[in-house]
Amino acid sequence: MKEKQDTSFKALNGVPLHLSAVLGKTQMTVEELLKCTQGTVIELEKQVNDPVEIYINGKVIAKGEIVLVGDKIGITLTEIVK
Repeated sequence: MKEKQDTSFKALNGVPLHLSAVLGKTQMTVEELLKCTQGTVIELEKQVNDPVEIYINGKVIAKGEIVLVGDKIGITLTEIVK
C-alpha cells in the first residue's frame, strides 16, 4: 500500500502552487497612497520578531521567522498550521 501512496504523491510533484509570505498589513487612503514616493516607509501592524504567515494558494499553512541568507531574505518555518 505504501508503494502505491508514494507513486500517487510523485504524480503531484509537478503541480504548481502559489506560495506567499505576509510580512504585515496596514490600511491607508488613496490620498496617502498617492503621496508615497521612492523611499517612503509604510508602517505595518507587525513588530520585529512577530511570526510571518505563509500561504499556499491563499490558505495559511505555516508561520515562520524572517532570516537573512547572504544578501537574500528567507523564512525559517517555526510552526505548521493544522
